[in-house]
Amino acid sequence: AVPVGETTDATACQAACDIDYRHVGFAWTRARLEDQTGGCRCMIGAGLVVMPLNGVISGRRSAGKTGKNIYKASLKGQVSDVPGLQLDDVRATRARYPNLPHGIEASPGYGSMVGGGQAKWTPPQFDRFGPVKYHTDATPEHIRNETSGGIFSKYMIGVGGLCSVYDPPVSYWCSEHPSGGGAFAFRTPSGFTPTAGALPNSPYKDPTDMVVNVWRPARWANWMFEVSHYDSASNNFTFGRGGNQGARGENTGGDFFVENIFEELDAPGEFFFNRTTGDLFLFYNGTGAPPENLEVVVPKLRNLVNITGTQWNPVRNVTVDGITFRATRYTYMDPHGVPSAGDWALDRISAVFLQGTEGVTVKNSVFERLDGNALMISGYNRNTTVQDNDFEFIGGNAIISWGYTNETANSGYPYYTPRTNFPDAGVDGTDGNHPRYNKIVGNLAREVGLYEKQSSFYMQAKTAQSTISGNVFFNGPRAGINYNDGFGGGDELSYNLVFSTCRESGDHGPFNSWDRQPYITTVRTGAPSLIMQWREIHHNFLIDNYSPQETIDNDDGSCYYKSHHNFLVYGGNGMKNDYGGHDNHQFGNLYAYIGQALNVVPTLPGHEDYFYENRAILTGKQIGAPQCTGAKTQMSKNQYFTTDGTLKLCGKDLDEAQKIGMDVGSTVAKIPSDGTILGWARSLLQMDEGTTLVV
Repeated sequence: AVPVGETTDATACQAACDIDYRHVGFAWTRARLEDQTGGCRCMIGAGLVVMPLNGVISGRRSAGKTGKNIYKASLKGQVSDVPGLQLDDVRATRARYPNLPHGIEASPGYGSMVGGGQAKWTPPQFDRFGPVKYHTDATPEHIRNETSGGIFSKYMIGVGGLCSVYDPPVSYWCSEHPSGGGAFAFRTPSGFTPTAGALPNSPYKDPTDMVVNVWRPARWANWMFEVSHYDSASNNFTFGRGGNQGARGENTGGDFFVENIFEELDAPGEFFFNRTTGDLFLFYNGTGAPPENLEVVVPKLRNLVNITGTQWNPVRNVTVDGITFRATRYTYMDPHGVPSAGDWALDRISAVFLQGTEGVTVKNSVFERLDGNALMISGYNRNTTVQDNDFEFIGGNAIISWGYTNETANSGYPYYTPRTNFPDAGVDGTDGNHPRYNKIVGNLAREVGLYEKQSSFYMQAKTAQSTISGNVFFNGPRAGINYNDGFGGGDELSYNLVFSTCRESGDHGPFNSWDRQPYITTVRTGAPSLIMQWREIHHNFLIDNYSPQETIDNDDGSCYYKSHHNFLVYGGNGMKNDYGGHDNHQFGNLYAYIGQALNVVPTLPGHEDYFYENRAILTGKQIGAPQCTGAKTQMSKNQYFTTDGTLKLCGKDLDEAQKIGMDVGSTVAKIPSDGTILGWARSLLQMDEGTTLVV
């Protein structure tokens, strides 16, 4: 409700609200507005009915006052499609339901969706592409034996079957026995029928070009589907191309919206292009007609700069400096592949694309309002530097680094000879066809994942020895930084500020990792090894202020991490290791206002997790869930703070737990002042004395 002021009666209130087309109704009372009980309020929303109640009169806008400021222009012969529209450097939104009150460039959080329960989902069509072909590498030298229970020990994939939606048609999630949190073979629903009223403007006359955007349940990724068949009598939609935008499947869909349908052109800032007639319709977000000097941009290109060589003939020492990149088209309906055994699927395309390079630098540039990915480091690259750039309002990821291994007939073609040495070579990363020594330094990235929600500021897969340092990342729908696998290791994540991540999704936080699949690389010692080099995460300021789980989410199988001297704010846990994770060391960190200090899983002797010399300000009264027997979690010299200065560990008071050898040398006290905590953080992050730190 938007307060307007006092009016003499309900009729005058309704007339006042009719002036602004955003207002769909009104509410009027005789009492004074200053009391928060009276006056005239204009309503933004749907479903209002005329009803007097306790002296309040409310209702819809006046009859005939549609407020639809829609204009039409013929583009016939100029363009064949309008995948996006930018007006004076601001995106318009494709006609959709539910509407986005503030347009596509503002995050709706968990809003502006139809609930997944308001549809009957057509089950997956398991025989759609024929049977899947399984491959599990049982070569003894290719099996790692470091996890309790033996999960994630073998390289395994499935080719074809329902993973035929990917390019190449291969995924860990189509293998014979995928493991991990919520693990089962990939599938997606094959259509849906909305319940009565879920899509109030349906049935639709012509949904040929409609796209259905569906969150996977639990909001791990969003799928996009075209419509191959529509039954207007039953309002049933059969999905066509799509469903390849994430690696994890489900039998049903979650929250959803529909877009690019004419009947949903009903909100300011929306547009619809009729490909048959060539007519562009715009609900202009302003008074009167669009001005004649309005700059209208239709993004058409997917790629603006392509620097491509090969491992044997690389492009060397190119610098891209001070360039503004703007207005590429969306790519979420383009071919996607599953880069490794994490949860991600990616499209191997971006505005600036690097492949087969050495010593390329991209600096001092602006990447803005790109509807796909901004920058991709693909396949063989060495010593790529991405420094001092701004990324903002990006449809997909800001920066992706994604290597190859030889999994299928045409994986990485022409870098592998087609139809040779696959899938046996899928485990082998020793051929060098992947990025190494990336330097991602001093960049600013915000408002990413406007279309594809499984997007990050920086994401890497089949990449090793990257340095991500001194960046500021905020406002994204999913994890801020993602390591999709344990390929090689030797990465450093340091001195970054990351906050406001997972604004539209569940799980994770500023950082997320997986390691469900072994790879052979030479990173650790120079000789082929399944064990990756240690990764370090240090001196970062990470705030988990949305969907808080952990600031550092070491998910399924993650191992060989040293996370130290970070300021980590909010979250259910300080340290996490689950589903086969091990060799996770966290020390010297400051955890502020977390539920509990740690939650880890059993490990094998010699691969225990370590938690020591940390400060943890806890909102609960439990240290958490370490391993108290067997291969015990190694804990010592921590400082804990709770509301009353008491704490339990392994079901005992802290001092009693220390008598059985747990967390020796650790203390508990009452929570200090915020000023004290921020002083500790300033010292930890090596900030100057004059630096103001605000959380």
